[in-house]
Amino acid sequence: MSLEGTTAPDFTLESTSGGEVSLGETLDDGPTVVLVNRGHWCSFCAEQLATFSRVYEDLHFNEGVDVLPVVTSPRPKLVEMRDRFGYNFQLLADPDGSVADQYSGTEQTDHGLTAVAGTYVVDTDATVRYEQIADDPADRTHGNWVRYFIRGDFENPFGE
Repeated sequence: MSLEGTTAPDFTLESTSGGEVSLGETLDDGPTVVLVNRGHWCSFCAEQLATFSRVYEDLHFNEGVDVLPVVTSPRPKLVEMRDRFGYNFQLLADPDGSVADQYSGTEQTDHGLTAVAGTYVVDTDATVRYEQIADDPADRTHGNWVRYFIRGDFENPFGE
């Protein structure tokens, strides 16, 4: 079932900074990008997060956009991931997959419970304006596309 055009499920998760972050609170400042990632071990997730890390400061300071990467791994593993790749935003721990289940879903893999990768752009009214669920782990929406999507008033930057 697609979430596009519906109210995004609210959530609160522990971040790699040690505090808690909720989707509802981030929407007070501007749109929010929710990235559902498979786990700390996923190279495709690391690559996608790197594309968002490159545009994060521009989006955050100029558009009020927050990026909330929800990862089905425990917080200590996410701290290692954040530090290893030098992301300039915090990662959110969803080790039991409860938030991932509300968005793109979860599945059992060789790594245990794993999220199905998904990208969501949520406007300040909590409406999901964009949804992309990866049919293949390498099929991801990148940060620069989302930057143009948000700046283009939630329209596809390529007119498709």
